[in-house]
Amino acid sequence: MDTLELLGHPVRLRIVHAMRGGRTLTTAQLCALLPDVSKAMVYRHVDLLAAGEVLEVAEERRVRGAVERHYRLRRERASIDPATAASLSRDDHRRAFTVAVAALVAEFTAYLDRESADPATDPVGYQQHAVWLNEDELTAMVGELRAAILPRLANPSAPGRTRYLLSPILFPSEEAEN
Repeated sequence: MDTLELLGHPVRLRIVHAMRGGRTLTTAQLCALLPDVSKAMVYRHVDLLAAGEVLEVAEERRVRGAVERHYRLRRERASIDPATAASLSRDDHRRAFTVAVAALVAEFTAYLDRESADPATDPVGYQQHAVWLNEDELTAMVGELRAAILPRLANPSAPGRTRYLLSPILFPSEEAEN
């Protein structure tokens, strides 16, 4: 199974999101982070991600006669490289976008299902904006967004830090006027 196929399922994509930040987690810990997903499904998708080398076993230890595996993300295998993205068909892009949106909806639903969720006071945002840009303005805006986001992607999981899901989505919503 190639990386595109491995990441092409909402649960597997959510597992990858949960593993980011240099985390080392057991499947049981992942189940706790994805309470809306059955344990059997989490275990099955962790096995697929490990077999596809998106996850690797960082440590194994015996716990009450069973082997407990701690997994970590292989960052270089957990995304689609630009060359592969450029080679995708429109249908491939449609499927990938659908998976990304399905994972986003599932994550937001899981957030709302938490007892402590408070969208009025938590830093929650899901507004959509229509912006009119020429090619130079678009290039500048994308560069500014990258400059703001990329350094923070290297932040490790640590006490006092909360994992947030940031999903910038950008596409032309109509043909350019001439």
